[in-house]
Amino acid sequence: QVLFAESGGGFVQPGGSLTLSCTSTTSASVFCIYAIAWFRQAPGKERELIAATTSAGITKYDDSVKGRFTISTDDAKNKVSLQMNNLKPEDTAVYYCNNDAPPSVLRGSWGQGTQVTVSS
Repeated sequence: QVLFAESGGGFVQPGGSLTLSCTSTTSASVFCIYAIAWFRQAPGKERELIAATTSAGITKYDDSVKGRFTISTDDAKNKVSLQMNNLKPEDTAVYYCNNDAPPSVLRGSWGQGTQVTVSS
């Protein structure tokens, strides 16, 4: 069952910014027992976790995005956003949100994702 819907992707030049949004497809709140994470998958590469947040606002980032991307949630816990600044061509990928959980838990729950393309 697909658990989340992603939006906000697009085409941007290097150095530009985008904000991605993640909402739940099954409940009002995006949080259950896991933190919520943003993942991305570039062509020919495996999907990787790049940022995650707990409902209490504890965050973690992959080194590749640290200092450029910010993950956050709204007060109602209905949405998790990913603010992406100073985008680079290597950030080009399909971006997904999902629970920060083991792969066995996530199997079958991935949505369509949202495409981010960074190019001049």
